Amino acid sequence: MSKHAFYELCNALRRNNLLSSSKNMSIQEQVLIFLEIVGFNERFRKIGSHFYRSIESIHRCFHTVLQAVLKLYPILIKPPDGSIKSEIRNNYRYYRWFANCVGVIDGTHVLAPVPIEQQSRFRGRKGTPTQNVLAAINFNLKFTYVLAGWEGSAHDSRILNDALERPHGFQIPQDKFYLGDAGFGLRKGFIPPYHGVCYHLQEYSDRPPQNEKELFNLRHASLRSTVERAFAILKRLFRVIYNEPFWDFKTQVDVVLASCILHNHIINLDPNDMIIQEVDVEPLVQPQNVQITQSSQGSQSYQTQRQRREVAREWSSKRDAIAHAMFTNYYRRRN
Repeated sequence: MSKHAFYELCNALRRNNLLSSSKNMSIQEQVLIFLEIVGFNERFRKIGSHFYRSIESIHRCFHTVLQAVLKLYPILIKPPDGSIKSEIRNNYRYYRWFANCVGVIDGTHVLAPVPIEQQSRFRGRKGTPTQNVLAAINFNLKFTYVLAGWEGSAHDSRILNDALERPHGFQIPQDKFYLGDAGFGLRKGFIPPYHGVCYHLQEYSDRPPQNEKELFNLRHASLRSTVERAFAILKRLFRVIYNEPFWDFKTQVDVVLASCILHNHIINLDPNDMIIQEVDVEPLVQPQNVQITQSSQGSQSYQTQRQRREVAREWSSKRDAIAHAMFTNYYRRRN
């Protein structure tokens, strides 16, 4: 984080009456201590030695700043306004077909410090206890929604259902949509790739896309690489969330949310940060052969089976229309 971004963060916390200097510690020192811990995964004892503070003081400072940063969520993590981002507008491969796309959704797993008797529900794909974090990210690499705290064993579609059903949860602008992987299913406001169709590295190669579904999946994968890059930046900026936690689960959930908030703060004020510029994630290229079945959709208590089928058909038709128009244009340009 640059000096400018650091001081602006301190000012934002002060301006919103979220943090104040104490008799023995300024706002700047409190924030710096917090950033040292979350940025470099430093233990309280080491930070205490560095700042000549007791472990108790460091512990108290960390939790005070953590709660203050969390209150910046509605200020720094905002839902999309529906405008077309320059990354879409200025790219002929996307603009005409993805102008209504406001971002990408995906989940990421973060280690979860839970009691032994609860670990079975939290075991993720790799067998270790994790929390499954759902995030929506726009094409400026900023988080527009984050839901942390779900068990690592929970299916992505189940977590998305929870996010959508919350009173002030995940919201999508009218007639807009997000891109997601097959695990989220085809539903209102969310378009996955075609299952059983490969993702390709390049459009112009020895083996270019042969049909509209292949081209759609290729460009879908290219846009979805945004979320991979955002998660990579988050991991580099805040090492603490991808390392073994040394606090309880609730604190770890809060740390994940705070890290996403600070990520947006840095993107806003310091988009040329070295870490942001260094991260360059290639689109996903492995073949996608995932059948989207009824079980993968999870339960949606607010809709009947018939309503879900009707919505899925409607959005399947939207996807087909995008794919057809896009491939028609692609074929004309190549010939």
